Amino acid sequence: MGETTAGGLLGGRVRYRQYLSGHRSGFEPVLLAACMPAQAGERVLEAGTGAGAALLCLAARVAGVRGVGLERDAALARLAAENFRENGFEQVFSVRADATRLPFAAASFDHVMANPPWFDAAGTPSPDPARALAHQASADWIPGLVKILRPKGSITLILPAASFSPAIAALRAGCGGVTLLPLWPRAGVAAKMVIIGARKGNKSPDRVLAGLVLHDAEGITQEAQEILREGKAVAFL
Repeated sequence: MGETTAGGLLGGRVRYRQYLSGHRSGFEPVLLAACMPAQAGERVLEAGTGAGAALLCLAARVAGVRGVGLERDAALARLAAENFRENGFEQVFSVRADATRLPFAAASFDHVMANPPWFDAAGTPSPDPARALAHQASADWIPGLVKILRPKGSITLILPAASFSPAIAALRAGCGGVTLLPLWPRAGVAAKMVIIGARKGNKSPDRVLAGLVLHDAEGITQEAQEILREGKAVAFL
């Protein structure tokens, strides 16, 4: 991958380096972290952490959270570890492993989050090998992620609206009370991305929340800015 670029998250509160080539972080990891119900001292896994953006945002908001970023690419796992250290998050680590073959015991984590691979394998892959690998679609991750959750632990995923049905079906094996948060590009425009979550062993009814409008005529909406730049939490699970 080679060259990295330096930038920031949460309005510059968090320093963040990522590779110039391959998958580049957008707003997804920031929104994903904002929806996590984690508290200080709880153990959180991010599957497919990349350079660690979501865990960085979560650790900046929830002091004392214990995070593990799982990443199968060795270079990305190293870069995530460097990002965690550079920001002084001593209880956040990266582990090199495949999310479909988790190296953790059952009931090891209080919370799990992921921005799963989401491009349809039948579609045209990216000519960038690293980007193509990051975007291979699969719901195969989900049962294993549920297995390592403690009872009543939460799982939160961000993914394209077109992919939420198989993801929810996979969550049914062990989780209930699925919550869906649409991410509207603009008011009155169909959502392209959604955030879904559930708790292990929960028997509550499913919910569809009002959703978050990301842009208006002035640019990023005030509500979205409070999350993306100021680190505000989203009332989700």
